[in-house]
Amino acid sequence: MATDLVNTSPAVRSSGEILTTPAALTQFLTEHGIHLDAVTQGRRPTEEDLDQVRALRQEVRTILEAATEEDVVNAATALVTRAGIGPSLHRDADGRWQWYVATSSNASLADELAVLMGTGLLGALRTLSHDRFRHCTAPACNGMFVDTSKAGRRRYCMPDICGNRRNVANYRARKMADGEGAPQGP
Repeated sequence: MATDLVNTSPAVRSSGEILTTPAALTQFLTEHGIHLDAVTQGRRPTEEDLDQVRALRQEVRTILEAATEEDVVNAATALVTRAGIGPSLHRDADGRWQWYVATSSNASLADELAVLMGTGLLGALRTLSHDRFRHCTAPACNGMFVDTSKAGRRRYCMPDICGNRRNVANYRARKMADGEGAPQGP
């Protein structure tokens, strides 16, 4: 979710800002399984929430771009402690154990998300290592991601978009090199 938030930025998307309205923020949260009653006491996000989440987006990007593991740990821990009280395990509706991080009752939506993302980033660092925090390798893309693939060889922030564009460009270049795309003579 942290990298997906970073990749909603107009600096990443050629289509511009993804989080344009509180409704767009609500959709983003819903797509990531975040229930508003769990983070905002059931109220809809406001313009203020939207501004704070956009600011959080830049904080998360800074963590992903951190030069050292220690920098990641310090910054992600700062996110967790903004509103976090402590982690615990609870069973979800399907009976599976899930991590829950309790937060203070007066935490803003951005603070709630900061706790969630900071916890996730710390877990990713511990499990995968700092070298899995990466920039997209597609030309003209400024996206980021945490490579959670088994082999650790992921190259694109959005494989279905950036990877596909790169594959199509490579295919067309090969066709041109083979003379198949070149103009035909009389």
